[in-house]
Amino acid sequence: MKTMTIGGLSERTGVHIETIRFYEKKEILPNAVRNRGGRRIYDESDVKRLNFVNKCRGFGFSLAEIMSLLSLVDTKEYTCRQVHDLTLEHAKEVNRKIVSLKQMELVLLNMADQCGLGNIPECPIIDSLFSTKL
Repeated sequence: MKTMTIGGLSERTGVHIETIRFYEKKEILPNAVRNRGGRRIYDESDVKRLNFVNKCRGFGFSLAEIMSLLSLVDTKEYTCRQVHDLTLEHAKEVNRKIVSLKQMELVLLNMADQCGLGNIPECPIIDSLFSTKL
């Protein structure tokens, strides 16, 4: 039975109210049932679905990827192998991002190493940010 308010759903899942509304608008969450007063009301299935979405976001899945996974779940037209393959593909993308972030870290550390820490307005870090070279 749907009795939980949007505030209660937010509290149970740790997802902000505006994000819940956004997910409804994007049809990631089904449109909420409304009570006689017009307020949205939810139940445990909504908590479960929102926790799924929140956990997927935490793992870096895009909204499109989450919608794709939910479509498979909603239609019950998926195999464990399909989910496995999607997970491995996402792990590869995460790895590519890690490599890119490590490269950015090295560039930032190199810029910081060039800094003289002086008290004048000349700064190698600012200069390098204005530079056309990386």
